[in-house]
Amino acid sequence: QVQLVESGGGLVQPGGSLRLSCAASGSIFSIVAMGWFRQAPAKQRELVARISSGGSINYANSVRGRFTISRDNAKKMVYLQMNSLKVEDTAVYYCHMFPPYGPSWGQGTQVTVSS
Repeated sequence: QVQLVESGGGLVQPGGSLRLSCAASGSIFSIVAMGWFRQAPAKQRELVARISSGGSINYANSVRGRFTISRDNAKKMVYLQMNSLKVEDTAVYYCHMFPPYGPSWGQGTQVTVSS
């Protein structure tokens, strides 16, 4: 049973930075694509960033240049470094494991950007 646990959310001012972490269980971590999704109030959940097992990365247009996804296979961790945060980034952020070993979701961590 795969378990994903996020941490690092919180309240930050516009222009600030925050780093989210996702700790994964299981022996298949190093061979599966991982990513971050987010869901704002009254909005559908959207893909923020994805990183493949080989290190290929994709970003949503809205975060490209501001967010950086990375992974540490030895630690079974996925990170999302968020810089130049905007009010529009406010959402619950979810760690995600993609198929075929997923889908699996973390519990979510709240990110609030407010002045």
